[in-house]
Amino acid sequence: MKKVLTIAGSDCSGGAGIQADLKTFSAHGTYGMSVITSVVAENTCKVTSIHNVPINIIEDQLDAVFTDIEPDAVKVGMLSNEQVIHAVAEKLKQYQVKNAVIDPVMIAKGGCALMQPEAHEALVKEMIPLSYLLTPNIPEASEILKMDINSIEDMKKACELIHRLGAQNVLVKGGHFEGDPTDVLYDGTKFYCLTGKRIDSKNTHGTGCTLSSAIAANLANGLSLEQAVKQGKDYVTNAILYTTPIGHGHGPTNHFYKWFHN
Repeated sequence: MKKVLTIAGSDCSGGAGIQADLKTFSAHGTYGMSVITSVVAENTCKVTSIHNVPINIIEDQLDAVFTDIEPDAVKVGMLSNEQVIHAVAEKLKQYQVKNAVIDPVMIAKGGCALMQPEAHEALVKEMIPLSYLLTPNIPEASEILKMDINSIEDMKKACELIHRLGAQNVLVKGGHFEGDPTDVLYDGTKFYCLTGKRIDSKNTHGTGCTLSSAIAANLANGLSLEQAVKQGKDYVTNAILYTTPIGHGHGPTNHFYKWFHN
């Protein structure tokens, strides 16, 4: 069994963050591990409060995993401030992590900021160069590059610019555009435009976390980058399609739709 680590914040409502990541790892037949960076009080409607885990505890969690169990892939999600980014970056370099899928989580589904604005520069300088794959959505890519993204061509340009910042591969997600969502994958040489099916559902809480975790699990299982992304997108589409409404806002996806769905 392949081993996958998530480094991210927790979501007490279970739809995003660490909880979504671990469910996704299990659904892909991998052994999931977690390093919690922040404890987030949230539900399908809003984020109430955020408590950042002390840096030494984050570092101790990372050391505990890496000195005993070598992950085959690592997913990085919510890193709320400069200090957390620096600590995680140093550990990724220390342990020479290779399959790092980094999801630059900046804003929750309800609009709450999950990364302090002053941490954006640290993300660009310290985390992006460590990513095997960076998976920003359009607002995140726009914030990273300080540019407007209004078309597929803009998405391709954003991929190139983020690649120049040090990411080995870039996936700019197009779900914020109308119509069927098209994501653009760039490997430094070639573009892949991956169009999925738009599901008419408000149950999309944690889709970014789930996609990046599915890609990490697929990479750990030996898939090529293109196949890891394609299968990850298919997994998220079905997790939305076969979801059961939970909560009063943006409900979670069904991570175990292959076994349980209406």
